[in-house]
Amino acid sequence: MVVHFGFLVFVAFGGFLAWRWPRWLIAHLVAVGWGVATIAFSITCPLTYLENVFRRRAGQPELGPAGFIDRYLENVVYPERYTPLIWTAVGVVVLVSWVGVFRRPGRAAARR
Repeated sequence: MVVHFGFLVFVAFGGFLAWRWPRWLIAHLVAVGWGVATIAFSITCPLTYLENVFRRRAGQPELGPAGFIDRYLENVVYPERYTPLIWTAVGVVVLVSWVGVFRRPGRAAARR
């Protein structure tokens, strides 16, 4: 569960790591792409599969078809009706972080 939360935080804010360390941008692009694909195509995240394995070993029920976000976030942290707003806000944060990567001071000087 902690790794899942960490992944979600990285998807939302990982682009800001690239402001300081540009090589993080590739990992962030992959993470965002995976996050978008899981939402757009209803793909089960490997982290959900792994969490279910550990939950079975611990004698706990699996997350089921709802998955991580439905189990731990929607109607727990925020009402489900806000999901599109949350996705939009995360998208804006990601875009801001990416714009900041390419507009950060010193980038032009580094290319010279």
